[in-house]
Amino acid sequence: MAGRPISSPALASLQSVENATPDRRDGAIVILGTYVMLFVLGALEGLVGCFHYSGTLGSVPAAALAFAVVAFVTCVLAAWGMRTPTAGLMPAVGWFVASFVLAMATPGGSVVITNTAAGKWFLYGGSACAAAGVLVAFAAKPRSRTSKAGR
Repeated sequence: MAGRPISSPALASLQSVENATPDRRDGAIVILGTYVMLFVLGALEGLVGCFHYSGTLGSVPAAALAFAVVAFVTCVLAAWGMRTPTAGLMPAVGWFVASFVLAMATPGGSVVITNTAAGKWFLYGGSACAAAGVLVAFAAKPRSRTSKAGR
């Protein structure tokens, strides 16, 4: 199989790979933007939940429980997806801000979240689930991998 060589030093060079890595500043902007979007997602979950928590199945406040579970799952999946526990904190903070701002009474005395079983399950159950999601995110924090040489 004589002929010309099938590889060249230019093809084996890693310089093109090194030049293809993104700038650190661009990566930081993407991460910051993702944290902001996770905060907004949590705030939207709290906002929607504040107006739809009262759905029941018989006497069980099913909608309030479902919104609480959604807060937990969002926190855990955000931390898992970003591989950092801080990402699990962002939706929880957004949920707390939206839910508790809307739970406060206005000067006229009206409230969005009423003092019913469904309202209590939404606020307290959602708070507990959001906090549990953050705890799971911090407890399941990915361990740093050691190289085989360093063991």
